[in-house]
Amino acid sequence: MINGVTMKINVDPYLLSALREDITSEDVSANAVVREETHGIAELICKQDGIICGLDVFHRVFCLLDEKTIFKTGLKDGDFVKKGDMIGVIAGDIRVILSGERTALNYLQRMSGIATFTHEMAGELEGTKTRLLDTRKTTPNMRIFEKYAVKVGGGQNHRYNLSDGLLLKDNHIGAAGGVAKAIEMAREYAPFVRKIEIEVENLQQLDEALEAGADIIMLDNMDNETMKEAVERAAGKAELECSGNVTKERLKEIAEIGVDYVSAGALTYGAPIMDISLKNLTPTR
Repeated sequence: MINGVTMKINVDPYLLSALREDITSEDVSANAVVREETHGIAELICKQDGIICGLDVFHRVFCLLDEKTIFKTGLKDGDFVKKGDMIGVIAGDIRVILSGERTALNYLQRMSGIATFTHEMAGELEGTKTRLLDTRKTTPNMRIFEKYAVKVGGGQNHRYNLSDGLLLKDNHIGAAGGVAKAIEMAREYAPFVRKIEIEVENLQQLDEALEAGADIIMLDNMDNETMKEAVERAAGKAELECSGNVTKERLKEIAEIGVDYVSAGALTYGAPIMDISLKNLTPTR
């Protein structure tokens, strides 16, 4: 559940922007068929199995149009739903329900799709020490929603944005003049409470990173044999993260190698939406 303070400060601006994108002056279709305030209800129906996520966001979209809109559900984010289940009922001004329907569903479908896909991926790591992480490969202006959905699905969040963590990648290394120099400069610049993570592409860079005292080392696009050697060389000197070409089919074998983390951009950019519909809109008075 997204708490009220987070919703108002961090979420509402995005929802309002999405609503403005969809309604520039008026909803011509809704206003054509409903000329005055008319109360009604509609049912939120699940059309495929999955993990529901974004119920508070779904409701909030309608409340931004009319704070009197009511959403009743017995479910919470993270619950498993089946095809044909009625997730809940939205009640209020029919014009509001019609105008907010598409925007509200866009968020709910996207977030539920990511939560469902993440749940499937995380299941492959069950019983291992390896933790599943997302990345910053998110849809512009959707990061807060997509990363929340990853957590609901059983994954964990990597850094939220560029201010949230220190990660030196290939271009940072190139700009600094090498692995050791990049770590040295980062340690000099960053607050002492910051962990330093660096991306390496081969075992030579791994050794340099270990020697320079990196806290976390990202093994970028390494094959399984190279990663096994990396785990042996690190031997508790630094935490290891596997990244690049991570698929559901590879997760078990990656975990068996013994890395601490595996990050997958596909959790957010590769998840299909979950099919959910708002149906049976009926006037009540």
